[in-house]
Amino acid sequence: MASTKHDSCEALLIDMVAFDTVNHHISGKADAEVELARYLDAVAQAAGLDTRSLPLGGESKNLLVFHEVDAAAPWLLFESHLDTVTVDGMSIPPFTGVIRDGRVYGRGACDTKGTGAAMLWAVQQYARAGGGPNNIAIAYTIDEEIGKTGVRALAGSQLAGLPWKPAGVIVGEPTMLQPVVAHNGIVRWTIHTRGVAAHSGNPARGRSAISMMVRVIDCIEQRYVPTLAASHPLTGKAQCSINVIRGGAQVNVIPDHCEIQIDRRVVPGEDNRLVVPAVEELLEQLRCAHPDIAVEQQAPYLDPPLDPAGGEAFAADVCRGLRSLGLPDEPAGVYYGTDASQFSAAGIPALVLGPGSIEQAHTRDEWLDLEQLHRGVQVYLELMRTALSVR
Repeated sequence: MASTKHDSCEALLIDMVAFDTVNHHISGKADAEVELARYLDAVAQAAGLDTRSLPLGGESKNLLVFHEVDAAAPWLLFESHLDTVTVDGMSIPPFTGVIRDGRVYGRGACDTKGTGAAMLWAVQQYARAGGGPNNIAIAYTIDEEIGKTGVRALAGSQLAGLPWKPAGVIVGEPTMLQPVVAHNGIVRWTIHTRGVAAHSGNPARGRSAISMMVRVIDCIEQRYVPTLAASHPLTGKAQCSINVIRGGAQVNVIPDHCEIQIDRRVVPGEDNRLVVPAVEELLEQLRCAHPDIAVEQQAPYLDPPLDPAGGEAFAADVCRGLRSLGLPDEPAGVYYGTDASQFSAAGIPALVLGPGSIEQAHTRDEWLDLEQLHRGVQVYLELMRTALSVR
């Protein structure tokens, strides 16, 4: 195992990048984040911080690092996910954490091991100084990139088992340290058509699932997508797109199956549970008009939007801390999703804030600027020292 003692935050980040935590849905490696979680547990304990493992089945776990100042003080929770996207196609060694030209290179350096390192480095400084207005916890979660298993469990049940509730949550994602208070939610689902296979020499004996799907796609793109009028001033307009299609077995067989996968972005204020039923109404009309079409929808993957409504006081506290450092404090919105919406949906104020640019996330030469990393430590430490108006 790498050393649990570091002389700089970038040294800690390099050690974190060295762990292969490619999401298990991508790599097929079970419990992909567990070794990094164990390492961070050891680093935190060596620094005199308290830790707690929050099991998720198998060896997988969320890790909670915390420092309690006063039982009566509010708890400020920071969160950073441990998993990364694939390393396929990378132009740099993904797990070496090379420093070059003022940047740390490697998979996860920007998204989001950089935020996790900066948070841990900041809480060590906060604890060493003694006192302070807030109790601090850092949650390191798993499976953000695909299923959000970690944050769903944390926000949905694990926090309820703790003797305290966060006054607010700062979710670490690369935002160039601008506070993000709103983002769109996600609905993803699959639609199937079922046909009858037959030899292509006599296609009349079969029923083409692909031909059925052509009508389904036309229905969605002509009768559903143009009706999306919802928008939000910080996150833009609601969107929907068909992005995957599969069908057929071989060129001389009438296809008996076809499927499409749809991505729908819902803006704050929309209810993502209503998306698939709205499409189902149109599909039922299509079935009535064309009784030969056999089409069905699968249950969707849902991730709610981050709505700034209800989190204004916490956002104001964070913005006050940023202003004290002379940094931009204008709340923003983004098009992508984060773990923050799971906390917000559970009634806990949350926003997104972290060093680095989202433009570097998931790239073939992923990197994080060292100046951003150091500024991230400064910002997180200042927020730990900022008295919260919410309890």
